[in-house]
Amino acid sequence: MNLKNIWDKLFSYEPPLEYNFSIPENSSNEEQENTEKDSKPVKIFPSIRVNKEYMQTKYNTLINSDIVLREFTLNARGKQYHAFIVYIDGMIDSNIMNDFILKPLMLRNRNNLFDGPQNKVISEAVANNITVRKVKKFDLPNYLTNCLMPQNSVKQVSTFNEAANGINSGNCALFVDTLPLAFDIELKGFKQRSIDKPNNEIVIKGPHEAFVENIRTNTSLIRRIINNENLIIENVEVGKITKTKCAVCYMKNITNEDLVNEVKYRLNNLEVDSLLSAGELEQLIVDSNILGIPEVLSTERPDKATKYLLRGRVVVIVNGTPYGIIMPAVLVDFLTSPEDSNLKVNFGNFLRVLRVLASFITLLLPGLYVAVTSFHQEILPTSLLYSILASRASVPFPIIVEILIMEISFELIREAGLRVPSPIGPTIRNRWCISFRTSCC
Repeated sequence: MNLKNIWDKLFSYEPPLEYNFSIPENSSNEEQENTEKDSKPVKIFPSIRVNKEYMQTKYNTLINSDIVLREFTLNARGKQYHAFIVYIDGMIDSNIMNDFILKPLMLRNRNNLFDGPQNKVISEAVANNITVRKVKKFDLPNYLTNCLMPQNSVKQVSTFNEAANGINSGNCALFVDTLPLAFDIELKGFKQRSIDKPNNEIVIKGPHEAFVENIRTNTSLIRRIINNENLIIENVEVGKITKTKCAVCYMKNITNEDLVNEVKYRLNNLEVDSLLSAGELEQLIVDSNILGIPEVLSTERPDKATKYLLRGRVVVIVNGTPYGIIMPAVLVDFLTSPEDSNLKVNFGNFLRVLRVLASFITLLLPGLYVAVTSFHQEILPTSLLYSILASRASVPFPIIVEILIMEISFELIREAGLRVPSPIGPTIRNRWCISFRTSCC
């Protein structure tokens, strides 16, 4: 019991049953009211001053150094409107902002003058020396979108939450006086890692491209391989705080609809504050089992993900993680390699059989060694038995302890090779192997 208590105190935590502070009775109600207010979407106001104050408060512009709120005067059809843009410095492309947003909106040109092409006559009729002209009605939001902003992605939003989501993802929000809406303009320009070779799933024959941290780059890699309109890529946001984007990829005419619905159901019902990696998502969506049997397969290769898509699986890509999650996964999936399809049939099947044998050897060899050397020495040849006994003559541990030390030492060597910095990692690993070999042999 003493050892158990010490273990529990060191490695476990139990919350106390009593606390030395009091909670006011109205605090829970006030907290619930504040939560409800935050969850309700706030509509954008027609007043530019109110919108500016709201965005300044929402983003704490007085203390946030990377939040930029730029005010300017907008010219449209000979009239001037007060406007401002909000964006995050470092997440947009400044050249696109200057050339395709600020210049067309601020400078006087042929499009934003009163006698521009938008002020054209639709029809004209003359009766009794009276000319009646029907002029196209002026619509400021459509005029700004269609004539003054030459951007490929401009979306009108009506709530502050929608505008904030665009700003947080690297877009720019434009607010114009007298308009109860904002323009979500795509100006992403943050730095990202270029496409590189796979580090863990290396093949000789096959593509040498790997997923990166940008979700749109990863989906484009899959689109580039599958040139078919039946490839569906749906976006799902996970995490109340981070709002991490996840792409659910499947083939519309191949994948079972029940499987797609199950994956989307599990993603949409995750009540978590943050999601930072694909490994976290694996633990959140799989069924819990005591043995820890994996139910999904992760890969960093777009070609491997594509092969499973064409077999009717669902692939989920998490923004910020260079891995794709393939679901569901069966035992055969863990014994195959992306290079098997690039080899001849006979050699590919030979490698699969070799992996199956290796898996059985990995699982059963330590137990067989203990069983044979401790209880069934008669099945060994006499010369081999003498060699084993001679090699164990200087080992002061029983066989079972020797096997446990060997297994733990192999795990330590593997962990040291992964976690220790690369300049000293091989040296430590080699020294550990030499010392381990000397002590056991």
